[in-house]
Amino acid sequence: MRQLLTGARLFTGETVLDGHALLVEDGKIVDLIPGASAPQARIVPLPAGSLIAPGFIDTQVNGGGGALLNDTPTVDAVRTIAAAHRRYGTTGLLPTFITDASDKMHAAAAAVCEAARSAGSGVLGLHLEGPFLAQERRGVHSPAFVRPPTASDIAYLTELPNEFPGGRVLLSLAPETVADADIRTLAAANVLLAGAHSAASYARTVEAVRAGISGFTHLFNAMPPIANREPGIAGAALTSAETWCGIIVDGIHVHPAALTLALAAKPRGKLMLVTDAMTPLGTDATSFQLYGATIHRRDGRLVTEDGTLAGADLDMAQAVRNCIGLLGLPREEALRMASLYPAEFLGMADRRGRLAAGYQADLTLLDPSNHVLGTWVAGEWRAS
Repeated sequence: MRQLLTGARLFTGETVLDGHALLVEDGKIVDLIPGASAPQARIVPLPAGSLIAPGFIDTQVNGGGGALLNDTPTVDAVRTIAAAHRRYGTTGLLPTFITDASDKMHAAAAAVCEAARSAGSGVLGLHLEGPFLAQERRGVHSPAFVRPPTASDIAYLTELPNEFPGGRVLLSLAPETVADADIRTLAAANVLLAGAHSAASYARTVEAVRAGISGFTHLFNAMPPIANREPGIAGAALTSAETWCGIIVDGIHVHPAALTLALAAKPRGKLMLVTDAMTPLGTDATSFQLYGATIHRRDGRLVTEDGTLAGADLDMAQAVRNCIGLLGLPREEALRMASLYPAEFLGMADRRGRLAAGYQADLTLLDPSNHVLGTWVAGEWRAS
């Protein structure tokens, strides 16, 4: 049945429209209509002052709702994680598996693939964060599993995108641990590649970008500081106009001034919000287990006993609000960083990230203070 969503303002991904309604049918946007009527459509009135925006897309989601993909690499866990994030406006995500044993990684990939095949799952693909990282910049990733790739790894990864029809596989790696030939092979197989957890030099990172790296995972985190004689991987990320950078805007992982510098350095559209969320999101849990160790949830931080950050206690709606409150960005740009720009990074901007005819009806309904009232995934409504 056709639904006409009325009474809310519409953010198209470019501009805000007043006095328009959104016509949705069979999980797709049919049209943006001036007025509040359409033939043979069920009228769905929405709260005054609310805003329909393109659904948020998060490319780095380790867990949520009490589930962690590494701990429970199952379809049920993937669905639990997606449901937890949907309450905060995320209608599309990449479940993220961090460095671990190969058999667990393969099980996680299979589970994410199966979940992605269900209509309305919100699962857009898979993010593998590691294991091809630099030991000195591994952060909370287990040193027992950090390693360079083998020929069998490359063979497995080049076939993996074929298991995700319409979806994407994102691999975060340290450029100094993977040869350019392997980077070119993976990129040619439609694996998205992002620099991460790395101490690579500026020159090495530039080479890796030329070979096929198109993004950077949680910019500034698990990277050496930029120095005057060695800008390093962070400097290469900021000066490569063609690449995207994921940023964690929680006021903890990166100082707001550093993020402001990144906004000034990168072309518009090349910074996108990620949450790097872990198990506790959407729960009252004060701790959880990672690699058998206790991670504490304290004052907005997730930390090990020695104070090492272990992911973020952040949802995408809060990241949007932080962009406005901490960075002084316009609401519209903050929303683009949560939807349009990640859709462009994933190569999905022809069907996600905008309100336009023919686009997926994955939508987020926000109140005037940018808290989520509910979402539509493939046109199906769920209140937050």
